[in-house]
Amino acid sequence: MLCEKIDLYNYFNIERTGKEKGVLNVYIPEAPDYPLRVRPAMLVIAGGAYAYVSGREKECVALSYAAKGFAAFTLEYSCAPITFPAQLVEGAMAMAYIRENAERLHIIKDKVAAIGFSAGGHLAGMLATLYDADEVIAALKEKAEYCRPDAVVLAYPVITSGEKAHVGSFDNLCGQDTALKQRLSLENHVTEKSSPAFIWATANDGSVPSENSLFMAAAYKKHGVPFELHIFENGVHGLSLATEETRNVNVPVQQWLNLSLTWLTERGFKINDRIT
Repeated sequence: MLCEKIDLYNYFNIERTGKEKGVLNVYIPEAPDYPLRVRPAMLVIAGGAYAYVSGREKECVALSYAAKGFAAFTLEYSCAPITFPAQLVEGAMAMAYIRENAERLHIIKDKVAAIGFSAGGHLAGMLATLYDADEVIAALKEKAEYCRPDAVVLAYPVITSGEKAHVGSFDNLCGQDTALKQRLSLENHVTEKSSPAFIWATANDGSVPSENSLFMAAAYKKHGVPFELHIFENGVHGLSLATEETRNVNVPVQQWLNLSLTWLTERGFKINDRIT
């Protein structure tokens, strides 16, 4: 397996103003015919309420997608007290890095997806809907065109800053800026150009209400953007793969990974022979 650690700020020659993270970890399987194959890519964005980056939603998820033929990446993004737009810019840098290095990494340039969990789902959702935000364009200029994922998987995502908000995530991301919190309520930013989405949650999630997923799905439906939605009846917040590896075993919920893979495959996310 090819493993690398990329400092995104150094790569894009963007100066840190504080203690921003912005590090991308690379996990790419090397098969015997590695140079002859090209793979779809998956950027994994763990949750943690924008207070930290959860370990149980990071490498194990990347390796699960890598085992199914994806070039996988995990993002170490900035958390509180660092606030928006650092997180969106770092996610955008990760997407741009993957596309800019697609040839070297044997990646299909137009089959780059992102998966986000909880607050990481909010960040993946920002990439799906705010990829052309002024802050992204200011940071990456012409490379901003690389930042929109070709698909996203949103796992028990933080979406709304309204009545069903996960207040802590928005406080950590926005501080006490009420207008910014309203701006980053993602159900209001879906357009016909948003990335297609696979969305899942559990009905009785006690931390991030499943209405967040329902609001996002309704916005996708309204704007005619392809999506698939799964609400499992039972499950605590933060299930990740819902296996022993991630501490909370939930057999019904374990289906989400294969369901997402089926959905992605139907959208063309599969290993291909290199065209020479």
